[in-house]
Amino acid sequence: MKSERPERQALRRPVTRRGTLPDAGSHKLQKVLAQAGLGSRRVMEEWIREGRITVNGKVAGIGTRVMPHDVIKAGQRIVRQAAHPQLPRVLLYHKPEGEVTTHDDPQGRDTVFAGLPRLRGAKWLTVGRLDYNTGGLLLFTTSGELANRMMHPRFAVEREYAVRTFGKLGVEQLRMLQSGVTLEDGPARCVSVDDEGGEGANHWYRIVLTEGRNRIVRRMFQALGLTVSRLMRVRFGIVRLPSRLKRGQASELAPAEVRELMEWLGLPGAEPAPVAHVQAQTRSARRR
Repeated sequence: MKSERPERQALRRPVTRRGTLPDAGSHKLQKVLAQAGLGSRRVMEEWIREGRITVNGKVAGIGTRVMPHDVIKAGQRIVRQAAHPQLPRVLLYHKPEGEVTTHDDPQGRDTVFAGLPRLRGAKWLTVGRLDYNTGGLLLFTTSGELANRMMHPRFAVEREYAVRTFGKLGVEQLRMLQSGVTLEDGPARCVSVDDEGGEGANHWYRIVLTEGRNRIVRRMFQALGLTVSRLMRVRFGIVRLPSRLKRGQASELAPAEVRELMEWLGLPGAEPAPVAHVQAQTRSARRR
């Protein structure tokens, strides 16, 4: 099923409190921080409110605009502004079961960040999460804006999963998945549910959701009396898990593919970043 492109919002010309136009070439501080890969605009606004950002040595506030020559710091870290906006980087990772989507795990479990390419002046942001027992497509990007546009509920970006269950859904259960299943944190529904067949007690389904609440797929099936024995995400928006990408491998989208994704999300384009294409890495290679 082809996802519908999120609606573009009407453009508004920013005006200062006194009604004057901002300086030509200036940009909102939270936008510059997000483009630097520090996080989404919403998170950057929180940092600004907390007094963690300075511009030219002074604590910044919400509404601060910056010019290319301004010195921006997040704590003690200098935030570099690109002379020309560059395309963000986007990685596809085939997450195996048994890895956590976090930088550090108190239990010492394997983390999805362990073998990602190192970055200078930015960091990898996860586009959504997959729990410890779920595998499949996991996206990383250097753009907080891109990550936010993919994840935020109001954009309703589709997530497609392959689900294996113990037992088969009945007609009424299939109807409930699409009309709405009541969970403790609110109702949840599938855009589509396709029966993929199975053997013995195991049965496969292909489902599509437009939200990513914690363990939502497992909880929906559990509410209907079925246990999920295997779960894989195979698509996020227009990005599919390539069949050639094996578990534990990562591959970077080419600039043309990043542009296509940004256009689909309604984000402005940019100049390609001067980085080499990242070759896929196996789990064994990453741990050497």
